[in-house]
Amino acid sequence: MDYNKICKDIINLNSKIRFAGICDETGDTRFGGLKEGIESILSPEETRKSNQQAFGRWGLRNALTPKTGKGIYAMAEYEKIKRVTIPINDNYILLVTMEVESDHSRIIDQILKMIKQ
Repeated sequence: MDYNKICKDIINLNSKIRFAGICDETGDTRFGGLKEGIESILSPEETRKSNQQAFGRWGLRNALTPKTGKGIYAMAEYEKIKRVTIPINDNYILLVTMEVESDHSRIIDQILKMIKQ
């Protein structure tokens, strides 16, 4: 799977998408990144820490998998952005941020269809 291409294709799905990146447990963005011309809200260290926390939270969700089933995605809305977390496999999660006024349901559906291919 070409993770950089997936991230680029996700960024190109919708003008409201700010970031599409795949990270590991260290919080480092291994593939993808910020859309060209967009300024990050967080510093590189804050981004790494946020990614690391998202990865950890996904691990906590997995503890309930026998009862709830496998997680598909998690979405959080903040005052300045929306962020979607989607598991790729045991080693990577996909993080996508978008503008608050974005149609996140439609964008999430498009991303899920894209990554299932």
